[in-house]
Amino acid sequence: MIGSIIAAIVIGAIIGALARLIVPGRQNLSIGLTLIVGIVAALIGTAIAAALGLTHTRGINWWEHIIQLALAVIGVLLVVQMQARKTH
Repeated sequence: MIGSIIAAIVIGAIIGALARLIVPGRQNLSIGLTLIVGIVAALIGTAIAAALGLTHTRGINWWEHIIQLALAVIGVLLVVQMQARKTH
C-alpha cells in the first residue's frame, strides 16, 4: 500500500513535469499543483489503460504512460486557463 502511494507520487511528479515541458509558454504553476495534476493524470490514465486492456504488458507499459502524459498536458492547459481567468 505504501509502495503504491510512493510510486503514484513519483510517477505523478514525472508526468506533471513532462507535461509542463510540453505545454508551450510559461506556466505559473506551483510544484504542488504540478504534482497534483500529474498524480490525477496518472491515476486516470491507468484506469483508462486498464479499461482498454493495455495494462498486461511485459516491461514498461508505454501506452499507459502516453495516455497519462496526454491527460497531464490537458490538465496543465486547463489549470493554466483557469488561473488566467481568475487574474483577469
